[in-house]
Amino acid sequence: MTTINSVTLPIDYDPENDKGEFMNPQMKEYFRLQLIAWREDLLRESESTIQDTLQSTELQKPDVADRAAAETDHALELRTRDRERKLISKINSTIAKIDEDEYGYCDETGEPISIGRLKARPIATLSLEAQERHERMEKTQA
Repeated sequence: MTTINSVTLPIDYDPENDKGEFMNPQMKEYFRLQLIAWREDLLRESESTIQDTLQSTELQKPDVADRAAAETDHALELRTRDRERKLISKINSTIAKIDEDEYGYCDETGEPISIGRLKARPIATLSLEAQERHERMEKTQA
């Protein structure tokens, strides 16, 4: 069992099997713990990459092809770190939504987002239907 914020979750807790009200304290705690673990993994991976890859990358290689490959790898790592930084920001915003009792509801319709969608993408802000509408509009306007 996990107890944080005076909410106790059984180790095998699954919000899809919870027959209580939508986004009850157990569900919110489940998603909070998922988001915190995800953020910690991203931070740990980022720190490891910075220490192992970016600090040890020697961009001044004598061979032009080796130098180009090293610069490309370095740029790719920097882009990946930037995407992860943005993802961490979204995770932090989502945790704040949990704290403000606004988590789990579609930003567009106000309807609950399915638990399955939230389990697959805990930072989702749109229901599946709203997301599909949004993507269709993007395709027609592009």
